[in-house]
Amino acid sequence: MTEKEKKLKASSGRAGRSHVGTVGIFIFLLVLGVFMVLPIYLAVVMSIKPSQEWFIFPPKLYAMDPTLDNFRDMFRTADKMWVPFSRYVANSVFVTVSVTAAQCFTASMAAFVLAKGRFRGRKLLNSIIVVSLLYQSNVIYIVQYMVMAKLGMIDSYLALILPNIATPMGVFLMRQSISQIPDAMIEAAKVDGASMFGICWKIVMPNQKPALMTLIIFAFQAAWNIQSNTYVFSESLKTLPTAVAQAAASGIARQGVAMAAAVFMLIPPVAVFIAAQKNVIETMAHSGIKD
Repeated sequence: MTEKEKKLKASSGRAGRSHVGTVGIFIFLLVLGVFMVLPIYLAVVMSIKPSQEWFIFPPKLYAMDPTLDNFRDMFRTADKMWVPFSRYVANSVFVTVSVTAAQCFTASMAAFVLAKGRFRGRKLLNSIIVVSLLYQSNVIYIVQYMVMAKLGMIDSYLALILPNIATPMGVFLMRQSISQIPDAMIEAAKVDGASMFGICWKIVMPNQKPALMTLIIFAFQAAWNIQSNTYVFSESLKTLPTAVAQAAASGIARQGVAMAAAVFMLIPPVAVFIAAQKNVIETMAHSGIKD
């Protein structure tokens, strides 16, 4: 066998292994995608099942007699509530937009200072943010309630908005992205007389669109699912997830209505994700401009 034939054989062997690896990765991602889509599919199927199909055993993964009665009953039930259904939707939209906008603003400002600022204790603050990612917000519920009660924010929109503005995940995500901006660019802007605020919003932030879009997706999803029954007791201030939870707690007869409302709640987060996902990069650690 000539040297050329040996090289061709080795090349074909590597190509064969490459194709096998590609097929394996494709199958793995396909199975993973099915598991991720399955909850959404089940929610849609359960929302169009008539009440008699809820008691079939073993349960079916499809609707034998699909109907939109659950959605009609959802709006009928909403009309009989103490406040209009549109009020719950408006409350959720207001809280979600306020939290998302405020979280993007505060996370961007804090991340810029932590990534490009030079001050004593910066590394300690960065370490605290990383450690705080390990803890859920549930551990500070009691302290949050005590503080908000002292400030007179209980049973108001502020009780839903303020605790969700600052998140360690948002700051960490933006800091990882902003840290990729070359220091030379920052120094050049300082030489030209730009202030730190101007550098942040006129130079750094325009290059952080992928990171901001990712943060918007995370912030919107978390804010849209805020339950208001912990700090808010007035029915006119409660959010849509709370109304859905109340409907679901009414018994098995209302489970179809609860699933219809859950599908209705899925629409805004999915729409935001579809609109923003084309600007999202795979990892923020490698985003931004590099030297």
